Amino acid sequence: MSDDDLARAPEDVREVYDEIASHFAKTRRYPWPEVEDFLAVVEGDGAALDVGCGNGRHAELLAERFDSVVALDLSRGLLREAQSRMVVEGWTAETVQGDAATLPVRDDAVALALSIATIHHLPDREARVESLREIGRVLHPDGRALVSAWSTAHDRFESSADAAVGFDTTVDWTLPGGETIPRFYHVYAPAEFDADLARAGLQVDDSYVSSGNCYAEVRI
Repeated sequence: MSDDDLARAPEDVREVYDEIASHFAKTRRYPWPEVEDFLAVVEGDGAALDVGCGNGRHAELLAERFDSVVALDLSRGLLREAQSRMVVEGWTAETVQGDAATLPVRDDAVALALSIATIHHLPDREARVESLREIGRVLHPDGRALVSAWSTAHDRFESSADAAVGFDTTVDWTLPGGETIPRFYHVYAPAEFDADLARAGLQVDDSYVSSGNCYAEVRI
């Protein structure tokens, strides 16, 4: 598949997730263990931000610990799913439609940020690094963030986990009726992930691969 065939523009990604939002939410009920482990050892004061919140499964964890939560996603369909989850589960957050590379949040505003499985949907390296810079911009000087992206170490890919750079691809989402919807991904090589964190000016407390994903615990 050539680069021209990859529907990578933000409006393409938004349309895909609007279309699959309901089914996606039903299959994404539980938070990732790595997020639970990260949040278990952080202070819960102040405001928190979930970038690419999806159906709100991680924003719910933030709402249990922080004074206020902003749950941001490009897809209105996924934001509606997050709002429905709030009603059912009895928690609150401010839902905001926005782009991960241009966060509508003021400087130094949040004590903690999550960006889980989000930057790998951004169209190019410039946008991905800018999203990481934006996380640094909105973090309080004492704040922390957890960032993740799909990795070449994932067992669904044949690329080597030791590769210097990752690759662009599409991964199909299959709806209940059998229709497949291609989703754009940039699959990160771990070394490339670390390089983009450094390029964004983030201080990395820990960088690791778990369950086929790159993770980094960062601060400014």
